[in-house]
Amino acid sequence: MNETPEQTLDAVGPRLKQLRLRRDVTLTQLAAETRISASTLSRLEAGLRRPTLEQLLPLARYYGVTIDSLVDAPRTADPRLDLRPMSCPDGSVIIPLSRRPGGVQAYKFVRPTGSDDLVPDPRTHEGHDWVYVLNGTLRLVLGDQDLRLKAGEAAEFDTRTPHWFGATSDGPVEYLCLVGRQGERAHLRVNEKPGPNHGSGLSPIS
Repeated sequence: MNETPEQTLDAVGPRLKQLRLRRDVTLTQLAAETRISASTLSRLEAGLRRPTLEQLLPLARYYGVTIDSLVDAPRTADPRLDLRPMSCPDGSVIIPLSRRPGGVQAYKFVRPTGSDDLVPDPRTHEGHDWVYVLNGTLRLVLGDQDLRLKAGEAAEFDTRTPHWFGATSDGPVEYLCLVGRQGERAHLRVNEKPGPNHGSGLSPIS
């Protein structure tokens, strides 16, 4: 069943509210960043007002998403060109950054504020991961190591090592992740310090 343009715009409000809550920002803070009044933002989120293009542009820019994702535009027929952010049940947002099929794939992750008491559930799979923290603190459980990576720090490891990513109680975290098939690695111009788990290496970018 095809939606009318009015129905599509009516559905934008809940998405805007969900994005704001994930970022853990108030309407007042968002108003200061986007120059849209807090009362207008509240009405948009509640579905009492339909957004205009002039309002969607600064909101999409602030949240780091496309306008297509805000209005839930139809996906492109070619999945290699579909860079739409993907929402996860835990409130995380995954943004694909690469287009080519196969090989190393690039993603940006935005994870909401976490709990330091959360018990991780590490997983394994074939391949190699490289992560770089953009903002916030990333909690990385890698084998028997429980690490905290700050903005500007990177980690590279064999994904056969049990691993888990999460945010801390300090706030949300944003990081880039390169995921390669087995044998493919990111090459960093830093000195790697091999760990005990399948040659994992952790080091800051300088």
